[in-house]
Amino acid sequence: MLLVVGLLCIFLVGATGSPNVKYVEELVRNNVFGPVPQNVLEDATLDVPELVRKYGYPLEKHNVITLDGYILELHRIPHGRFNNNQAGNKPVVFVMHGVVCSSADWVLTGPGVGLGYILAEEGFDVWLGNNRGNYYSRRHLTLNPDDANSTAFWQYSLDEMGNLDLSSSIDYILRVTGRPNLHYIGHSQGTSVFFVLGSLRPDFSEKIAAAHMLAPVVFTVANRNPMLDALSPIAAAIMSSLTDFGIGEMAPKSDLMAFIARTFCADGTSTQPICSALLFMIGGWSESQHNATLLPVKLAHTPAGSGVRQFAHMTQNVASKNFRRYDFGTVENLLRYGTAEPPAYNLKNIKSPVFLHYSHGDVRIHEGDVRVLYDALDAPKEMILIEERTFSHVDFMWGINAKTVLYDRIISDIRRIENSRK
Repeated sequence: MLLVVGLLCIFLVGATGSPNVKYVEELVRNNVFGPVPQNVLEDATLDVPELVRKYGYPLEKHNVITLDGYILELHRIPHGRFNNNQAGNKPVVFVMHGVVCSSADWVLTGPGVGLGYILAEEGFDVWLGNNRGNYYSRRHLTLNPDDANSTAFWQYSLDEMGNLDLSSSIDYILRVTGRPNLHYIGHSQGTSVFFVLGSLRPDFSEKIAAAHMLAPVVFTVANRNPMLDALSPIAAAIMSSLTDFGIGEMAPKSDLMAFIARTFCADGTSTQPICSALLFMIGGWSESQHNATLLPVKLAHTPAGSGVRQFAHMTQNVASKNFRRYDFGTVENLLRYGTAEPPAYNLKNIKSPVFLHYSHGDVRIHEGDVRVLYDALDAPKEMILIEERTFSHVDFMWGINAKTVLYDRIISDIRRIENSRK
């Protein structure tokens, strides 16, 4: 069966935009692959504003222009639907996604489960961010992401995403809301860019009441093995050179991926367990937190696109066993930084309280690396282990019980901090 699915996937990839795709879609409509819940199919076709409004919540789109001309789309849920359902001067929570993800990941699991909805119902003014290069922030004042002759749009790393994207987004949110500060929640890469911002812009500590880091990706020094040590410098060199060879984008949002997901991963299909297993291989094995019914929705929205150079930056840090700025090579490093090697980010510049949430079921983050990060911080800080032992990297955003094992604790800390300021 796996071979059949693989061949069909190859068939579909080769048939993009051809009559063959329409033929296979007809097979799906005729239930050849089994029944598919219509509400799930609909959610898979909606963008974030449409999805949030479908479930009766208010949604505002805001465009933020960075200093280097990127146009970022932020999604705001200003109040709840059932509780706290009036607009007003509420504490602001800004949520930032991980790599190849988007604001969709905080709402696609639906009301009562998705963090965006939960925060709104709990009385917060919720802002969902989108980094440059993803589906919602794939615009620029002058540069074209689809220019076949130039990768200028894609020549950015975690440096720009933290220093420019986050700073511009935070300043915009505070200006619109009139609040003096906000609470930041980041997942995976969303934690990396927070630490970039805090290191390069110490003044932003006053604008962030607290930072809640979900599966923080900063150091990769624990649980090393000889193969990783040998391959990571090679991978970093390859990734760093791709943009120079005309490859700027990685894992864009794909209608083909959405079609494959609803064809082979939906309820009633014999191949759905394979889809689940592939997801477990990426994020960690966590059957208790996994909603397989939502696979067509998850894979329709994620991956949502990113730049190759941000991957290069991450692999460079793995290779160097450090958390430092982008490595352009000796000559350009000397011109940009004044040193042959890129300087490390100064985490001691961060003064906002930092909560580090991690789990033993996360194959991406090792507890030892969280400890290294904890020790590097001078700010008020806390390491918080999620008790669910199989809680995986993707469960921080999609977990069935994420509210009880994770989100409730975050909300409690936010309220405690807000109450201490009154």
